[in-house]
Amino acid sequence: MFKSFAKRLPQVSIFHRSQSPPSTNALKLLRASLSGPYPAGKSDNQPLQFDLEVVESPPTTDQLQTIMSYLPSPATNPAMVLLSAHPSSSEQPQSLKAIHDLVEKNPNALKWPIVVNWNDGKAAIGNERDVKEILEDIRKQRDGEKKDEAESQPKGWFS
Repeated sequence: MFKSFAKRLPQVSIFHRSQSPPSTNALKLLRASLSGPYPAGKSDNQPLQFDLEVVESPPTTDQLQTIMSYLPSPATNPAMVLLSAHPSSSEQPQSLKAIHDLVEKNPNALKWPIVVNWNDGKAAIGNERDVKEILEDIRKQRDGEKKDEAESQPKGWFS
């Protein structure tokens, strides 16, 4: 009956490509934070708790739209954010649908990995540093250094 009041675990997805070293490193980092102390330096730290979904295909057009809205500054050209400078990706499509279609044909065109914390509205595209920031936010919530959005909202009839 009261399950709706239980605190939900963050939902984190990694759009992963095993041939991409940054993607492989990010997946190792995410899995290590679930299985061992986080941060790793102190043995008295607990592992992080979140639901990790590993997706071995590119995001859909709708997912790309949501991911773009999670980025800290809006990009005028999604191709600059999502597409790599890989030699085989010389095309520069402008729409998210065109980007998705290109990545379906040529997976090397995408900056791998894309890591998303769906609960907090945060995304990391193509680099490990931003993945660490997502994990640090989860750690801050775990350690009480950062309040959940829902908890920090005023409660009461007149608020």
